[in-house]
Amino acid sequence: MRLAEHEVRALAEQLWSREKDGRPGPPLIRAYPGLDVDDAYRVQREGIALRRGESGALVVGHKIGATSLVVQDLFGVETPDFGHLTDDMVVDDNARIDTTPLIAPRVEAEIAFLLGASLRGPKISVRDVLTATHAVVPALEIIDTRITDWDIAFVDTVADNGSAAKVVLGERFVRPDALDLRTVGVFLEINGVVRETGAGAASLGHPAHAVAWLARALARYDEGLDKGHIILSGSLTGAPPVAPGDRVTACFDRLGPVRCSFG
Repeated sequence: MRLAEHEVRALAEQLWSREKDGRPGPPLIRAYPGLDVDDAYRVQREGIALRRGESGALVVGHKIGATSLVVQDLFGVETPDFGHLTDDMVVDDNARIDTTPLIAPRVEAEIAFLLGASLRGPKISVRDVLTATHAVVPALEIIDTRITDWDIAFVDTVADNGSAAKVVLGERFVRPDALDLRTVGVFLEINGVVRETGAGAASLGHPAHAVAWLARALARYDEGLDKGHIILSGSLTGAPPVAPGDRVTACFDRLGPVRCSFG
């Protein structure tokens, strides 16, 4: 279906209000059963425009989701999705994250790419990504949903900015050519207990492959990835829920740890 402009804005305002109020609502697809991915991205972009207009937030990068076959099978899709990152989402290593404004947070371990050059065009390759990357950094993504009980279809999470909430960046910056990102292992601990394990290959076979996919996907909207931006390349683990009082650590082989706690 093709949503009218007023429908796109209404859905974006609805999601933005839910986020500000900390109160989820029903899936968008329930009211719009014909909602497709293109319209969902229109809602997402309108939502980012609302965030920027109201809070003065700046776009500082993108996140990639549904990069594993398990998640794609769950949604019945054959492609990842993406969302936008804004400066008010990014926090430092060892940050204490207030859960009050969050709804149902979960945490994922990811490899973040810090771009030293822009990436634009429909033919971006893994080699292009690695050449343009200034450094890779261990990261935690805190995802959240503005949909009640995570009852989401693929288009719901696309419209909801890829369920983005917060990003924690580690302190160790490593050149991407200094290691084989496919074989970088990670374990995710919550309160000292290992909850998840994974490796770089979990993200489309190679995290840089995921970033290349993102650049090509953005080219369809005449957009690209900018120098200095942060790109979350997709979860290498499952996404366990977190609650106030939890302490989370992701320990990456050769990249080091990244930590946060929840209050």
